[in-house]
Amino acid sequence: MDSQKEALQRIISTLANKNDEIQNFIDTLNQTLKGVQENSSNILSELDEEFDSLYSILDEVKESMINSIKQEQARKSQELQSQLSQCNNALENSEELLEFATRSLDIKEPEEFSKAARQIKDRVTMASAFRLSLKPKVSDNMTHLMVDFSQERQMLQTLKFLPVPKAPEIDPVECLVADNSVTVAWRMPEEDNKIDHFILEHRKTNFDGLPRVKDERCWETIDNIKGTEYTLSGLKFDSKYMNFRVRACNKAVAGEYSDPVTLETRALNFSLDNSSSHLNLRVEDTCVEWDPTGGKGQENKMKGKENKGRSGTPSPKRTSIGSRPPAVRGSRDRFTGESYTVLGDTAIESGQHYWEVKAQKDCKSYSVGVAYKTLGKFDQLGKTNTSWCIHVNNWLQNTFAAKHNNKVKALDVAVPERIGVFCDFDGGQLSFYDASSKQLLYSFKTKFTQPVLPGFMVWCGGLSLNTGMQVPSAVRTLQKSENGMTGSASSLNNVTHACIFTNFH
Repeated sequence: MDSQKEALQRIISTLANKNDEIQNFIDTLNQTLKGVQENSSNILSELDEEFDSLYSILDEVKESMINSIKQEQARKSQELQSQLSQCNNALENSEELLEFATRSLDIKEPEEFSKAARQIKDRVTMASAFRLSLKPKVSDNMTHLMVDFSQERQMLQTLKFLPVPKAPEIDPVECLVADNSVTVAWRMPEEDNKIDHFILEHRKTNFDGLPRVKDERCWETIDNIKGTEYTLSGLKFDSKYMNFRVRACNKAVAGEYSDPVTLETRALNFSLDNSSSHLNLRVEDTCVEWDPTGGKGQENKMKGKENKGRSGTPSPKRTSIGSRPPAVRGSRDRFTGESYTVLGDTAIESGQHYWEVKAQKDCKSYSVGVAYKTLGKFDQLGKTNTSWCIHVNNWLQNTFAAKHNNKVKALDVAVPERIGVFCDFDGGQLSFYDASSKQLLYSFKTKFTQPVLPGFMVWCGGLSLNTGMQVPSAVRTLQKSENGMTGSASSLNNVTHACIFTNFH
């Protein structure tokens, strides 16, 4: 019966997943159909605009050519009219002179004849008819203004839709996810020297299958990428995966998107658990700040009730860890007394994880580390065998130390501005680094027997966290080096005064 139920449950799970996959595909088809309709309408509108632009250009060119022909006609006509007028005047004068010369032949008196002959000779010498060019200044040829649009007609007849770049192909093998950065690499299926740039789009998701239409974040766009790879850096990995797609663009049009690729971007994300934090701590998401007036009346009231019910019992500070019932998130007691503590809301049960902490400049005292869920409400970080931390004290005298099971190891290194915390649960290692230089500050070696929670203590100041971070490559490299060292160790990157300390158990 039980085995049949399990088999049926597997079938139900498979069917549910398949139905979810089909529904997602239906949503994709509907979205695509809507896109086809909208894009077709847009393309038709753009086509009308392009042809209207062509018509407008042709009309402008035609008007310009007509004006050129009319101007040439007017120029030649003016030249010929001027020449014609000059010829008519010359002919009229010449005919008058001819008539005068003809009459002079009839003159009988020699002296009068000689005078008329001299006059005729002088007038002939000065006559415009003999200085007039009898060649037209311009021809009637207008062939230089003729047109032949045969090539243009052929070009117009070859008008066609733009060649659209083919979809690039993202190569998951060449993509790299490291140090909260993602490098995406792609290639074109065939060489295309007309490609001007690429557009990369990305979005976060918690689904490892095909990108979904519904219940997904919007795509974010990076435009004008000239190469065939791009690196997004400084990311917060607050989702399990990221989708990527890319398209190629020439000078006029963008091509189809590549097939989307999903890359894993897992990292530890946690917030501070304000349900169990000390009342003197003001907690908000990834920030905690000391508040000396916070819940003062409530705390005194709680202390009165606790003391009233504890007559004849040991002080809570002396209670053994084993006598306390295991605490779970949402049901554990709030930290009280001098344990100004707040824990993370997400337990670490396996794997390697990393987060960073930054203290306010005027913070007088704080601790950073991890603790079992069973950490008592009066317990301070590092003072029990269920917590490990490094502690910074800027009150009265400055100290920097590693603490566990009420034992202290002074650290002869400068307190960094940001502290990186590396927890290798399976390897039983908790290391602290200068988050900027990756100098090792201190390492605990132990064997975690329970899930651990990030833990923080603050007094007179505040802390801010940076989560959603991958283990930095530098830290991974340093860990490999550290694990290969024995005895007293120096900094894993040859920076002085760091050490590895074995668990006190």
